[in-house]
Amino acid sequence: MKSDLNIDELEIVYKRPSTLTDVPFHYCPGCGHSVVHRLLMEVVEEMSVQEKTIGVAPVGCSVLAYNYMDIDMQEAAHGRAAAVATGIKRVLPDKLVFSYQGDGDLAAIGTAETIHTVNRSENILMIFINNAIYGMTGGQMAPTTLEGQITSTSPYGRNISNAGFPLKITDLIVHLPGSYYVTRQAVYTAQAVRKLKKAIKNSFEYQMQNNLSGRGGTCFIEVVSNCPSGWKLTPVESIDWIEKNMLPVYPLGDLKVPPKEKIISAVENIPEAVK
Repeated sequence: MKSDLNIDELEIVYKRPSTLTDVPFHYCPGCGHSVVHRLLMEVVEEMSVQEKTIGVAPVGCSVLAYNYMDIDMQEAAHGRAAAVATGIKRVLPDKLVFSYQGDGDLAAIGTAETIHTVNRSENILMIFINNAIYGMTGGQMAPTTLEGQITSTSPYGRNISNAGFPLKITDLIVHLPGSYYVTRQAVYTAQAVRKLKKAIKNSFEYQMQNNLSGRGGTCFIEVVSNCPSGWKLTPVESIDWIEKNMLPVYPLGDLKVPPKEKIISAVENIPEAVK
């Protein structure tokens, strides 16, 4: 049956942002990394800051992030993305700089870099993907692994008595005076995805404000995500697992936001081209 619809007259409501390269992702089916990549590049495109944005990705599932984001990217050694991002920002203070790190990277080998970067009020955005496991190297227990969670190195479940408690790194960051905007978001529902995108946009706007004012302040976004392969679940099952198991331990929402007058000032001072 022939349709009377003219394809040229249809309104396009969703398409790949021009800042996201047209290549297949290497991530496992159902993984949240690809969603976060897309949101980042949507914000970069919508704010018209492609030429101003620099990302830093270390070792981990995000090691090939530079294949997908059509912006300047820098690779970093395992755990050192915050240190590399600091160096870039200090040399190029007018740029928008972000690090993109997993929990095994940011909250384990990179704990020192994470804490001291925020404590120095470095004016960057740190994106922290928390899927409670070492995803790339075989599904080992991570600092964020839940109590009782089974991994390849905790086959009987994480035992608090010998492995310690799950590390809520974002709850530590919020107490550092150098943190400017701290939030925990997720990618397990459409509503959660929209909130994460807003948090990313807020972080870039705050960084612009601090560029103009000469002040520092680190924006920190934790993203509660899934790892179907590491968890040995289907993508749908992993979404349910997030809601039932991860969110009670890592509740979503803003942990720290700038005073309202600072937010208003930020919007007033951002050039029209990037609002």
